[in-house]
Amino acid sequence: MMSTEIKTQVVVLGAGPAGYSAAFRCADLGLETVIVERYNTLGGVCLNVGCIPSKALLHVAKVIEEAKALAEHGIVFGEPKTDIDKIRTWKEKVINQLTGGLAGMAKGRKVKVVNGLGKFTGANTLEVEGENGKTVINFDNAIIAAGSRPIQLPFIPHEDPRIWDSTDALELKEVPERLLVMGGGIIGLEMGTVYHALGSQIDVVEMFDQVIPAADKDIVKVFTKRISKKFNLMLETKVTAVEAKEDGIYVTMEGKKAPAEPQRYDAVLVAIGRVPNGKNLDAGKAGVEVDDRGFIRVDKQLRTNVPHIFAIGDIVGQPMLAHKGVHEGHVAAEVIAGKKHYFDPKVIPSIAYTEPEVAWVGLTEKEAKEKGISYETATFPWAASGRAIASDCADGMTTDFRQRISPCDRWCDCRY
Repeated sequence: MMSTEIKTQVVVLGAGPAGYSAAFRCADLGLETVIVERYNTLGGVCLNVGCIPSKALLHVAKVIEEAKALAEHGIVFGEPKTDIDKIRTWKEKVINQLTGGLAGMAKGRKVKVVNGLGKFTGANTLEVEGENGKTVINFDNAIIAAGSRPIQLPFIPHEDPRIWDSTDALELKEVPERLLVMGGGIIGLEMGTVYHALGSQIDVVEMFDQVIPAADKDIVKVFTKRISKKFNLMLETKVTAVEAKEDGIYVTMEGKKAPAEPQRYDAVLVAIGRVPNGKNLDAGKAGVEVDDRGFIRVDKQLRTNVPHIFAIGDIVGQPMLAHKGVHEGHVAAEVIAGKKHYFDPKVIPSIAYTEPEVAWVGLTEKEAKEKGISYETATFPWAASGRAIASDCADGMTTDFRQRISPCDRWCDCRY
């Protein structure tokens, strides 16, 4: 196999939104830049097997559900007929358009792309194992943007093709008659939304007392009331055993809503969170510290404990969101270029593209209480909005939390 060696000012390990944003910003600032990416296209998990394909399928689901709902208002389209192959082809077209655009942006900036799995071999060297052989990269600075992967549980037979992670669910190979979603977080609920619209019966099992645990209970309560009409929600319940048999996947549960007997499913989606890829990079050979969970600790300039090696995106901690990673990538690039920039976000928006959607930005009420912040609340029910009523969204709401300040706070520094 062929072996090559290259030298660069900056190497970016991972080409997801965080990685390609960092690489493009480095190039814009005049730095010679190389991207290392395991996929054959740029975009990482988000564009290839995550955010983008899920949004394409959620669009399909939304149209199907809206068409059904219009029957109550006198517009009847009839039962939708779905062609899974065509839907899958359209999803791939969306992905290819975006990844192709990124390839053009990299070429225009003269950013070199090396495909394969990259691992550190020293404080200034990286080795990439690709289809065409090995590439040794000597770098002055490195940005680790290696992302995360779905959590797997040891008692689940993940090798069975009927046991899915989010990547498998997005392949849309089939529409199971009965689907169990393990985990009531955003990924699981979004995939449940898609497959329900396509005809699956959806059960959701969640160990906490609410779905989307990161969101405030008041908001989730409204959301839960709506989705309970579509999903069978089993809160405060957990899976204790999963057995793959010829006629289906048999799942045993325990907890508040657990069925008395094992349940048979045609497929099981395991969506219980993601784990960072920090332990897969041989980062220790570069002197970079990785914690027990696989996260890499950084300062506000995104530096690791090794001054010329930075880390961004999922691998540095929660929230694991693409738009957070993009901003981190810009900051890391600018710091390498000599600018005195910092990553110190006041608010990071989160959203579940379910039906209905749930979104929040800034501190939640729970977080404000934990921090001891005095606040006041204002809630606007959408039942008072003409637009919401006309759009059949009257059961929604908007809540605003504001830090309470005394009149004295406005005019002086005595802080009574």
